[in-house]
Amino acid sequence: MKQGILLYGPPASGKDTITAALCELNHIYGAFERLKIGSGRTHGYRMGSIDQLTELEKRGDVVYSNDRYGNTYLVDRPGLALAMQDGSIPILHLGQVAGLEAVVDGFPASWTSVLLWCSRESTEVRSKERGDSDTEARLAAWDATARDIEATPAFTWDLRLDTDSVSPAEAAQEIHLLIRRGI
Repeated sequence: MKQGILLYGPPASGKDTITAALCELNHIYGAFERLKIGSGRTHGYRMGSIDQLTELEKRGDVVYSNDRYGNTYLVDRPGLALAMQDGSIPILHLGQVAGLEAVVDGFPASWTSVLLWCSRESTEVRSKERGDSDTEARLAAWDATARDIEATPAFTWDLRLDTDSVSPAEAAQEIHLLIRRGI
């Protein structure tokens, strides 16, 4: 059975750092690079065009898309299929419960959902420390994430981690142990 990890949380909750720790822990893990249509940060994304988005939509290959920070971000079927080749386990970063639900419902695999959380203050500090030029937008996204969780109490998390009190290495180890139990 194909497997994947869904990391959900507000900006600066540790998605990138924990993904890196998981990848160091075991080569089976890999960061899923969502397709990004727009500008700004390119690291961690496959950059695409409006024409590519139109073609994916026409074929029904968009599992989930969202607009944030003036860009469109996609989880696409071809990208997921490629990321799961040879038993690899992709790690998807999502900031909306609707995205988690769309991936779980729209792409057949055993998905492990992990809620990463940190305080709003931590998001602000971490955003500034990493040099984000849009910290205010990231704080607004933190607020939206908090509302999203409150609005979807029925969503079941396989694991919840508070990244204000758990190190990235500890978080990676907990996620890895959960995945290993499921194999």
